[in-house]
Amino acid sequence: MSGSIYRPMILSDRRIREEMEKGSILIEPYRPECLGTNSYDVHLGRYLAVYSSQILDARKHNAIEELIIPDDGLVIHPGVLYLGVTEEYTETHAHVPFLEGKSSVGRLGIDIHATAGKGDVGFCNTWTLEISCTQPVRIYAGMPIGQLIYFEVAGDIDNFYNKKKNAKYVNRTIRPVESMMFMNDF
Repeated sequence: MSGSIYRPMILSDRRIREEMEKGSILIEPYRPECLGTNSYDVHLGRYLAVYSSQILDARKHNAIEELIIPDDGLVIHPGVLYLGVTEEYTETHAHVPFLEGKSSVGRLGIDIHATAGKGDVGFCNTWTLEISCTQPVRIYAGMPIGQLIYFEVAGDIDNFYNKKKNAKYVNRTIRPVESMMFMNDF
């Protein structure tokens, strides 16, 4: 056993810019004012979706209904899972991206992901958000919704997400994507 211990490293603002210049990180659209000390702010896209049925089935394709957030906002309600999407399309070719909610969003009682805060190296798309709230709250397209942080990877990568044959979320989209769990073999 080696005496060295790997400690995850979060990329700084300078390092994120360097990785963007190298092409290992892509953020479109990129706005310099959204780059924080060690994160990048992402924004809520115009499209939301809700599941058509109250009972979901993990072995079946569950249909969704699309909602468009009007200019004067949309009130979301507790007890409903809203699928949202980031305005930003991202590519991450050498780091592990994590999406976390902004503290200002959390202080409104909004969660932006139930379990899926981590992306894989090779993820290239917008981010689907699993939005829920503790009380009714009006949300707006374009509002800051989360922040991306990037971790360094220890070791070489053999299995990039965008090159996996069974990757389910690779088609570029500006709309939220429903669960593809039914595509798994179980």
